[in-house]
Amino acid sequence: MVRIEVEDFGAGIAEQHLDRIFERFYRVDRSRSRELGGTGLGLAIVKHITSVLDGDIQVKSQLGVGTTFIISLPAG
Repeated sequence: MVRIEVEDFGAGIAEQHLDRIFERFYRVDRSRSRELGGTGLGLAIVKHITSVLDGDIQVKSQLGVGTTFIISLPAG
């Protein structure tokens, strides 16, 4: 397997949102307008591509600390 980790040190994602962040059009911060960026499609697309490639995606997040996305894909 090939493992890719993407980590940030931003605001983090509250636990109640973690089950839904890969849904199409789901945005954690509902107060952000689409004009400011973010349609809620990016993570849904990443999850779909990962699934098509027989991989897996996981997320770990802590409020005030940041978020880590872990993508595992078959090698070769």
